[in-house]
Amino acid sequence: MRRVVFGAVVCALGTAVMSPSLAASSQTALETVAERSGFRVTGRFDEVERLCAEYAKVWPDAVRCSEFGRTPEDRPMLALTVTRTGALTPADARERNVPVMLVQGGIHAGEIDGKDAGFLALREMLQGKLARGALDAFVFVFVPVFNVDGHERFGRWNRPNQNGPEEMGWRVTAQNYNLNRDYAKADAPEMQAMLRLLDAWNPVLYVDLHVTDGAQFEPDVANCLEPIYMGDPGLRDAGRALVSELNQSLAAKGIQALDFYPSFRVPDDPASGFEASVYPARFSTGYWALRNRFSLLVETHSWKDYPRRVRVTHDIIVKLSEMMAKQGRTWQNLAREADARAAALGGQDVVLDYEVGPHTTTIEFRGYAYTREPSAISGALMTRYDTSKPQTWRVPFRDTVVPKLTVRAPRGGYVVPASQAAWLAERLAIHGIRFERLDRGATAAKVEAFRASKVTLTSGTFEGHTLATLEGQWQAEKRDIPAGSLFVPIAQPNARLVMTLLEPQASDSYAAWGFFNGMFEAKEYMEPYVAEQVAQEMLARSPELAREFRERLEDPAFAKDPEARLDFFYRRHPSHDERENLYPILRVASRP
Repeated sequence: MRRVVFGAVVCALGTAVMSPSLAASSQTALETVAERSGFRVTGRFDEVERLCAEYAKVWPDAVRCSEFGRTPEDRPMLALTVTRTGALTPADARERNVPVMLVQGGIHAGEIDGKDAGFLALREMLQGKLARGALDAFVFVFVPVFNVDGHERFGRWNRPNQNGPEEMGWRVTAQNYNLNRDYAKADAPEMQAMLRLLDAWNPVLYVDLHVTDGAQFEPDVANCLEPIYMGDPGLRDAGRALVSELNQSLAAKGIQALDFYPSFRVPDDPASGFEASVYPARFSTGYWALRNRFSLLVETHSWKDYPRRVRVTHDIIVKLSEMMAKQGRTWQNLAREADARAAALGGQDVVLDYEVGPHTTTIEFRGYAYTREPSAISGALMTRYDTSKPQTWRVPFRDTVVPKLTVRAPRGGYVVPASQAAWLAERLAIHGIRFERLDRGATAAKVEAFRASKVTLTSGTFEGHTLATLEGQWQAEKRDIPAGSLFVPIAQPNARLVMTLLEPQASDSYAAWGFFNGMFEAKEYMEPYVAEQVAQEMLARSPELAREFRERLEDPAFAKDPEARLDFFYRRHPSHDERENLYPILRVASRP
């Protein structure tokens, strides 16, 4: 029996590796490079391809290996479907009403604990050594590596803040996308493939396996779940209970687990304490919760060694499998009730963005003794930890999340004009959002239109986009709706996601990501010598306009700005573009 040391805990992984029912050659074929090395190293992606096929070969009645996408560097994206319910396809799962859990590793491919832990946990479950009978009650979809191209950018120093394995993959994709910032905008081909996989399987629980950077402290892992702070309020109690049961089971095994992301409020300053996390739709945790399902972010602690991190992730996967077997159908029923509530949101106030609230409590947090002294290198105060001296910190914790942006949902839905319909139809379909194409147009339709009074663009790019912040409001107007436009009804289970993507002031909307920046650019203009003549004529015709102009001249800034003075008249002239600063998507009370 091979014994593998996990930090201070010794786990006899070897007892779970050997299976009397398998030939020695088959058993060896099912082992990972990580296991054979004592969790010193991790394998390359060809190992994932081999194991995916080998699991399906050894357990043909319970495992299916499938490709669900290709990366920009033409590598296969692989998923293992594991179940003894017979529901080895999404259609089977829907027909048989079998709950689904989807677990992914390597969205940040240097944080690769989930790949090795997942293969080990699934093998033990299939062998009947752990979570016995669980696979009879639910479908386990396992994506060992989400960011495959990043995984193959292999190197020893790809994660300088991480304690093993010796070499690992890279954080972002070959196209330099951070996939865990891409769920809403869905730029990356890998993300588009994942969203199609999620939409097909519709898992009630989506588990995203990571390794966090950060300070040195005792806790092994943070398990952060939504909906707890955001999303459908009717799911929050079940979400809290899920995390509580998971963390209690880990504590019984000597694993310290948190239910919040342990990032200091002031970087590198333990005394600043922590705060609750807010997850917008760009993150897996926020995105899947907007679709009325549970989304769990698992963050093992980078300073724990690789064997212990794999063991912790392994134990989380096994426990979640046991919980899925017992509670999966209950969670599924709760999710369907949330779907019905979402489909009835028309005309109601909906919170689209959140922020951490002011309420603060003091918590006891298990860290280490530390000092903060000026650095001779950077000149800044630097924290140095003494890991030989455990210490309990009493630090502030801002423990509430409050609404930041609340918007009243349209009663009918949104209209995407024909000019934007082609690309938006593709994105909406990827998100599983229902819409229909309007074969006939409408003239002078009653709509709500959003006109931006101010547009602020970021000075640099983020994830390849120049972000935009829009100020303005919706107002009643009459506008023509061309044939070929899209109608996106609010009465659908994905209503919260619809609003998140289409409301211009939401932080992860297409407008915020800069997809419509061109719509807020002035394209036509009036030459100054023409504007001078036009202004004289307008003043002569309208005493009221002349009075308004005189009042504006009382503002010294306006009075000293020739361009602003001419623009005052141009914006009131029939030649001015009435669509300038008009957000192209409209709101309607009913289908046009």
